[in-house]
Amino acid sequence: MNQLAENLKANKLKVTPQRLAIYTYLMNTTSHPTVETIYNDLKEDFPTMSLATVYKTVASLRDVHLVKEFNVGEDSNRYDANTDSHSHLICTKCHNVYDYYGDIDITENINEIQKLSGFKIDACDINFYGICENCKDK
Repeated sequence: MNQLAENLKANKLKVTPQRLAIYTYLMNTTSHPTVETIYNDLKEDFPTMSLATVYKTVASLRDVHLVKEFNVGEDSNRYDANTDSHSHLICTKCHNVYDYYGDIDITENINEIQKLSGFKIDACDINFYGICENCKDK
């Protein structure tokens, strides 16, 4: 827990019990939750924490790159505290999100895109959309 508090301080974020709880929650899950999910899972332990606090906190964590934000085609964003380079597999039926760490070599594609567009690409997030094994079997 001390490391998480240090990460917040290093990014000039005040360490509050709510902020630490939200960051800890995100660091300890691979479910890629929505703000509403985070709020619902933490409200019993933090009954005075509002949904607005969770929205503001994840936005702050996103802004300092402690979490990634992405949309899987629902009406709200998902959050991932694993900021290591990896892709996501997103089920278009159940909207579950899975981390994918396999090698994906798109260097030639990036070089071609840069050449054609004149745009210097610094980073790339890759999401794959399809149907997960559970939904495929139903």
